[in-house]
Amino acid sequence: MGDMTNSDFYSKNQRNESSHGGEFGCTMEELRSLMELRGTEAVVKIKETYGDTEAICRRLKTSPVEGLPGTAPDLEKRKQIFGQNFIPPKKPKTFLQLVWEALQDVTLIILEIAAIISLGLSFYHPPGESNEGCATAQGGAEDEGEAEAGWIEGAAILLSVICVVLVTAFNDWSKEKQFRGLQSRIEQEQKFTVVRAGQVVQIPVAEIVVGDIAQVKYGDLLPADGLFIQGNDLKIDESSLTGESDQVRKSVDKDPMLLSGTHVMEGSGRMVVTAVGVNSQTGIIFTLLGAGGEEEEKKDKKAADDAAGSNAADSANTSLVNGKMQDGNVDASQSKAKQQDGAAAMEMQPLKSAEGGDADDKKKANMHKKEKSVLQGKLTKLAVQIGKAGLVMSAITVIILVLYFTVDTFVVNKKPWLPECTPVYVQYFVKFFIIGVTVLVVAVPEGLPLAVTISLAYSVKKMMKDNNLVRHLDACETMGNATAICSDKTGTLTTNRMTVVQAYVGDVHYKEIPDPNSINAKTMELLVNAIAINSAYTTKILPPEKEGALPRQVGNKTECGLLGFVLDLKQDYEPVRSQMPEEKLYKVYTFNSVRKSMSTVTKLPDESFRMYSKGASEIVLKKCCKILNGAGEPRVFRPRDRDEMVKKVIEPMACDGLRTICVAYRDFPSSPEPDWDNENDILNDLTCICVVGIEDPVRPEVPEAIRKCQRAGITVRMVTGDNINTARAIAIKCGIIHPGEDFLCLEGKEFNRRIRNEKGEIEQERIDKIWPKLRVLARSSPTDKHTLVKGIIDSTHTEQRQVVAVTGDGTNDGPALKKADVGFAMGIAGTDVAKEASDIILTDDNFSSIVKAVMWGRNVYDSISKFLQFQLTVNVVAVIVAFTGACITQDSPLKAVQMLWVNLIMDTFASLALATEPPTETLLLRKPYGRNKPLISRTMMKNILGHAVYQLTLIFTLLFVGEKMFQIDSGRNAPLHSPPSEHYTIIFNTFVMMQLFNEINARKIHGERNVFDGIFRNPIFCTIVLGTFAIQIVIVQFGGKPFSCSPLQLDQWMWCIFIGLGELVWGQVIATIPTSRLKFLKEAGRLTQKEEIPEEELNEDVEEIDHAERELRRGQILWFRGLNRIQTQIEVVNTFKSGASFQGALRRQSSVTSQSQDVANLSSPSRVSLSNALSSPTSLPPAAAGQG
Repeated sequence: MGDMTNSDFYSKNQRNESSHGGEFGCTMEELRSLMELRGTEAVVKIKETYGDTEAICRRLKTSPVEGLPGTAPDLEKRKQIFGQNFIPPKKPKTFLQLVWEALQDVTLIILEIAAIISLGLSFYHPPGESNEGCATAQGGAEDEGEAEAGWIEGAAILLSVICVVLVTAFNDWSKEKQFRGLQSRIEQEQKFTVVRAGQVVQIPVAEIVVGDIAQVKYGDLLPADGLFIQGNDLKIDESSLTGESDQVRKSVDKDPMLLSGTHVMEGSGRMVVTAVGVNSQTGIIFTLLGAGGEEEEKKDKKAADDAAGSNAADSANTSLVNGKMQDGNVDASQSKAKQQDGAAAMEMQPLKSAEGGDADDKKKANMHKKEKSVLQGKLTKLAVQIGKAGLVMSAITVIILVLYFTVDTFVVNKKPWLPECTPVYVQYFVKFFIIGVTVLVVAVPEGLPLAVTISLAYSVKKMMKDNNLVRHLDACETMGNATAICSDKTGTLTTNRMTVVQAYVGDVHYKEIPDPNSINAKTMELLVNAIAINSAYTTKILPPEKEGALPRQVGNKTECGLLGFVLDLKQDYEPVRSQMPEEKLYKVYTFNSVRKSMSTVTKLPDESFRMYSKGASEIVLKKCCKILNGAGEPRVFRPRDRDEMVKKVIEPMACDGLRTICVAYRDFPSSPEPDWDNENDILNDLTCICVVGIEDPVRPEVPEAIRKCQRAGITVRMVTGDNINTARAIAIKCGIIHPGEDFLCLEGKEFNRRIRNEKGEIEQERIDKIWPKLRVLARSSPTDKHTLVKGIIDSTHTEQRQVVAVTGDGTNDGPALKKADVGFAMGIAGTDVAKEASDIILTDDNFSSIVKAVMWGRNVYDSISKFLQFQLTVNVVAVIVAFTGACITQDSPLKAVQMLWVNLIMDTFASLALATEPPTETLLLRKPYGRNKPLISRTMMKNILGHAVYQLTLIFTLLFVGEKMFQIDSGRNAPLHSPPSEHYTIIFNTFVMMQLFNEINARKIHGERNVFDGIFRNPIFCTIVLGTFAIQIVIVQFGGKPFSCSPLQLDQWMWCIFIGLGELVWGQVIATIPTSRLKFLKEAGRLTQKEEIPEEELNEDVEEIDHAERELRRGQILWFRGLNRIQTQIEVVNTFKSGASFQGALRRQSSVTSQSQDVANLSSPSRVSLSNALSSPTSLPPAAAGQG
């Protein structure tokens, strides 16, 4: 059991601890309790117990500067004593559990019951064999072989049920396996920077041990608990643990506690790791939530009883199990939803699987994707419609058969009901029931979910090869409907290899890299120092990996560009850095989206201070009052000079598509020491050293990719923090805008001015005026990006709701990525926070991979449509044949077992064959389908009905005059257990042949002529068609009694195949009929606007408190509120431990806060209508949602 493994984990570690206590100066238990303290308490505790953080490092035998020695035995020992940085994932479902789940299908249960009744009756022989007189002539008397053969039908049905179940279970199992593989890939790819033996190395998160010195920087998700040793301006977002959205400033003397699962929002620094895996704060909460446990109640109960039984002295453990139970149930609704993704708990990403119980649950379950994915919505609706029709048809069939039989036997032939005849009559009724069930089985498209699963799983697997790592299955298909893409510029549209190509130094504008001798020595020294010291020390330029390749850029790319500039000037930055190591930096103002600049203060030998600054040129230049001239002397720099410089230097650079960065400095006296916290005064009166133009070349494949998007009806918008001229220049190079078109390029300020009313509130109507023409949003803040995405999604300006994809790489892109229908995070440049909020990770950071995602998404949609077109043709024909056949000849021409075989071809095999068609470029030639385009278009409806007419005509011809055509005995009105006739075998065989050839027709759904186009590119399709054909031959020739088949002659086979081939010819005939003439054809499976609104509204109300910070609480649990609740409710849990009321109590608890919206939910009955219930978990009343 999962949750027990965690406690074992503890006890094991504690045993180890006592034996190894002497090895290190502190035990795991001590460190764990230390990490539970916060702020000043923690500082006091460290002072009292250890002295200071350095003392803790000494006790852990590690050096704050050099890190661990990194030898294998040492690391091994640490793992044994303090545990590994790994949280054991939830156990996957076993194959048997999946089989059991597949058996829950209603139609299968009905079939099983029918089969068992049929089996039972075939073995039951009534006393006194005097039942010749019981049945009527057309029922025929039982023949000799009847008793032996009667059981075959039941057995065959059971066998086919087993087949269906195994196939379904196997599919689920392989899906789960794929996801676990995917998950572990994500985990292995997650690396973290630590110092070992004085070298800065990147190691997988799972390898981190207690005592490691880890380097933390902006955008990191902390992988373990630790104590802050040194750093600058470190601010952490701890909302994932505390629920407080304010960023917490960390410092050695005030609050040195760094906790796993929290995000670094600003600054950088080092920490010594003190707790990993299940002992870290996140690990402890995981154990409480039973990340390792199962969510079934029975296991919960057992765990609770175990805990109670063993008198767990360790209160942490009792509360642990109880806490687990409690959250386990509130969690049930999500865990169910989560299981569908099959995603295991990510190793150190607490945010996915630990969505704990809080009233936010209901919102949270839905917060990520607003509504069910478009396809699921349409499919659920369609399946329900078809299911109802099938049910009605099967009921009518049974009623007609039963009535006909009773009227014929008891009224017309005036037979009395004799007690000894009862079993015979019952046997007839069971036969009728089985026919009815067969009709139902064929009518219900249980292959639909299978087709969707296969198609999505296949696409996801193949998308990996196209550099798309899909984290949420439905994102793949949503992408096919995308109508807008909001893309970052840096790294997505451009190569993210920054190089300085122009510079303005000493009053001269150099159009290429200046000759080092032309720059004054004083200026040069200042320039090298300003760049080397005022950049993250983790940023470096390393020699190329291969001969002739470009030097490798590590760290922040803009800083790499500047360091590259220093190297191009034949200078070296390493000596400067070794002279002024990071520990000696006096104060650092790190870059953030508000400052848009970075500054570092150093102490000079004469005790005075010098501050170096760099940042966006228009921002830094405003703060400069001097500039270095050609002789390296500062001269006055007035606003007038600045405007001239902007016109003559900065704008021309920007129009060439360059980013302009200004480098400046300022000296401060040693006394009085300036007030460093007063940023406005400090970051002023600067002296400009130089302005450089950095080029980030457009990726060569991007213009073509953008052209494909535009042709496919997708608008690409660029949202960037860059200067508007640079942005416009790049947008023209990429082809996002074409000169002479009517479009908007706005800056963030202007955008905000236009969308806000006098009170400063955002108005949707104002956004609607702007977004259709907006192509470039420059100098935008993260909130602007979020506002734009939300504005486009909520817009009712177009008749289709826009489906928006967003790319992002920074921590600040989190809210926009979450809000979008599909969020793409960058796999290489992206921060952990961005990846966490995304649906798809682009492993190569390349825009053209997004186009591949669109192609795959559309392909999923088309595959499902192909499958539907094929499946529904078979459904219509089989149902009508079974129905009319049963009514006219009292026996279905297609027997139950044959139907099940047809069902297997239709469902499982066809879904495999049609769902695995590879995508083609032609998919990008059409516009997106949109939300209210029906699944089954008019063309498809025309194909379905057209082919149905052909098949029905031939089958009925064969049924009523077939025996004359082939000169064979008629199979109509055969006695109850008569041997199979050639006549019905020919009908069955022809039917299957028509399906096989129609499967080839189904490959095209837009009325194309050439159905064989690209058929050999899909080996699965060919294998399945040929395989089915081979099995059909075996069934007909050797199937005998179980399949109700009698072997056919060669000429009869030829006729069957010939009629089947007619399907292809008929397909061409249908294709010539213009669809536009067939106005009467209805479409099916569309999502109407009406049905969507309630869910949209419900979710939007929840969302409206939508400040960017609110969304940044991406911790998805207010952890500590959860913990307090656990403690207060242990008694409640114990009280309710025994009964089901226990669940109710929890549910009451969980819905307290969300009651207001639930009341709204319940009070309007329209919202709990069937269609909504199917399409959205939010619209269920709370109890139902709770039961998940």
